[in-house]
Amino acid sequence: MTNELIFNSVTKNLPKHLHKYIVKQPYESYTYQNQAVWRYVMRMNIDFLSKVAHKSYLKGLKKTGISVESIPKMEGMNRILKDIGWAAVAVDGFIPPNAFMEFQAYKVLVIASDIRTLEHIEYTPAPDIIHEAAGHAPIIANPEYAEYLRRFGEIGSKAISSAKDFEIYEAVRKLSILKEDPNSTENEIKAAQQKVEDLQNNIGELSEMAQIRNLHWWTVEYGLIGDIQSPKIYGAGLLSSIGESKWCLTDKVKKIPYNISAANQNFDITKAQPQLFVTPNFAHLSYVLEEFANKMALRTGGLNGVQKLIQSKNLGTIELSTGIQISGVFTNVIAEENQKPVYFQTTGPTALAARNKELIGHGTNYHAEGFGSPIGKLKGMNLAIENMYPKDLEAYGIYEGKKTTLLFEGDIQISGEVITGIRDLQGKIVLISFKNCTVTHGETILFKPEWGTYDMAVGKEIISAYAGPACVNSFEDVGKISNEKTHKIKYTKKEKELHQLYGKVRELRESKKVNIQLLTEIFHKIKAEFTNDWLLVLEIYELIYNTNEILKAEVFSYLNQLKKESKYSNLITNGIQLLKK
Repeated sequence: MTNELIFNSVTKNLPKHLHKYIVKQPYESYTYQNQAVWRYVMRMNIDFLSKVAHKSYLKGLKKTGISVESIPKMEGMNRILKDIGWAAVAVDGFIPPNAFMEFQAYKVLVIASDIRTLEHIEYTPAPDIIHEAAGHAPIIANPEYAEYLRRFGEIGSKAISSAKDFEIYEAVRKLSILKEDPNSTENEIKAAQQKVEDLQNNIGELSEMAQIRNLHWWTVEYGLIGDIQSPKIYGAGLLSSIGESKWCLTDKVKKIPYNISAANQNFDITKAQPQLFVTPNFAHLSYVLEEFANKMALRTGGLNGVQKLIQSKNLGTIELSTGIQISGVFTNVIAEENQKPVYFQTTGPTALAARNKELIGHGTNYHAEGFGSPIGKLKGMNLAIENMYPKDLEAYGIYEGKKTTLLFEGDIQISGEVITGIRDLQGKIVLISFKNCTVTHGETILFKPEWGTYDMAVGKEIISAYAGPACVNSFEDVGKISNEKTHKIKYTKKEKELHQLYGKVRELRESKKVNIQLLTEIFHKIKAEFTNDWLLVLEIYELIYNTNEILKAEVFSYLNQLKKESKYSNLITNGIQLLKK
């Protein structure tokens, strides 16, 4: 995070732990060739997608102010996005899924600031500004879809990860970076690819995060909409890929009605997708999302929820039936034979909250070593502590200054002197503090008097368990940031010379002047010194298409020669056909 970043009315609401992912868009580092790549993809997309994309796409391009001619500047996008209640920030490539979705929950698009190279103009496994700005941004101009995206972020950011999920994220991020870097060696890419495959093949049972990431992929990234026989495109991955947007509509790609089973369908970011899911409309997306959310620990809680948090080894939160929320790294849960949790423990900094607001005096500084508390009713009692009136509490010896022993279900015993209790606005007791307190489970000591004050959370059951903290301000550093940074391409002197030629052609096009002598010189220089470059030749052909027949014929002949020798034959053909239109 640098001081140069400016927040607007939307991004100012982002919690501080998300700031570390934001970078300043390196606009000055985009080369003239990068600008030409953007222009080519956008021109091809608009021509083709006008026929096959959801009707919201072209309308959204106009609404969001995304130009065909130039890579968008974040400041310009934000000026227009704020009118539909959204914003955009630049990030460095892939960011962790929880963070990505949390940005969405705050109605902020994360835009990878790099752009694909000419070699990967049809498709790149790495997120880039074409994918984010030209794929995601236009479609959110549709209010129903925009709300789905926000809601997806809100629910998805609470999904619990497994310990392996971050390892897979790191491996995929590294592979995408290496594949997009022209200086990467074949061995480096092969090793990174193998690591991704090994991890994915041995992932075991999918975590909530892995499942909801699959739902995100098959809708937000690679979704089709409408009739299953002739669907339209709305997924950003398809909208930004001039190769796969055509391939996906052929019979070679299986079309499946979108339903919750997509949560268990994994994907490979490095290959074209063999199957895609078709939603009948945007409303159905929200229906499936709610169906999945109903199965998440966020809504089911219980023993399974806290066990998921323990297995994740990451910061998470449980909420008890009184509304008290405990956030930390969960390391232990004691349960009865009937699978009912009776005691939980965290290790390390822990915070207590209610209604997502930290309880005063119960932050991570106070609970620096961890936290533990019973769950459930007192043994042999039908009335839970949370439902007791002051007279009931007094009858059971739960009042200030009273030395008491409480025996909970599951043989959790608390013996100590009551100091005080904290109640919520409705008067329900949510926390009771003891001094000189001993907590045991059978012969096992869970808390000793010399450890200080014992704070007991009140609640008969765990109603929710989810990733991340309850109060966004409780923890200074939530989420990890990758050590593997996007490789900044180092250009040779010769490559920089080529970029300058792109710049001269761009200048002529923008000035609406056709300098035949200069274009002829540039064309001959490309033929002599840059024999692998086809895009600049195509841009020259565009400028002289209706002017100089002699040079036009020479350039056209050279393009046909390149088509025979180049793997980009279809790209050249499509570029010429677009000019003819």
